[in-house]
Amino acid sequence: MAGVPAGLPAGVRVSDHISLGGIAKTFPPDRVQQVLAETGKTSKRERDLPAQVMVYYAIAMALYMGSSTREVLRCLLDGLRWLWGADAVKVAGKSGISQARSRLGEMSLRRLYEQVVQPVATRATKGAKPSFAGHSSGGSLRDGIEGGGW
Repeated sequence: MAGVPAGLPAGVRVSDHISLGGIAKTFPPDRVQQVLAETGKTSKRERDLPAQVMVYYAIAMALYMGSSTREVLRCLLDGLRWLWGADAVKVAGKSGISQARSRLGEMSLRRLYEQVVQPVATRATKGAKPSFAGHSSGGSLRDGIEGGGW
């Protein structure tokens, strides 16, 4: 139903599942900063939600779509405060979150995805099939297989 925030089953917290360390291991902070610089999206001034935090927020939202965006942000900020100190980041209101997401845009996330995400299956992986749908080269499945993609 529209307007009703999604939730988890009783007794389960998003913080039980979100691991900032796991996200940061896959998307290292230096790589995130590099991509933000390449796309001209680094934070130009001190903000409640800097661009780097918004990248991790967008990734966490994609991973935890069943949870409310506010709960995902709260858990992410709790992890950042633990890492960077209590005053490192502040909780922003809905308009602040929306503005920060708009400032970030999609190009930085697309570039980070293209640089970091790779298939984990190989030809020997049982049941795995190559998929080239939406691949940035625009190639077909046949192009990928014949071109050595698999």
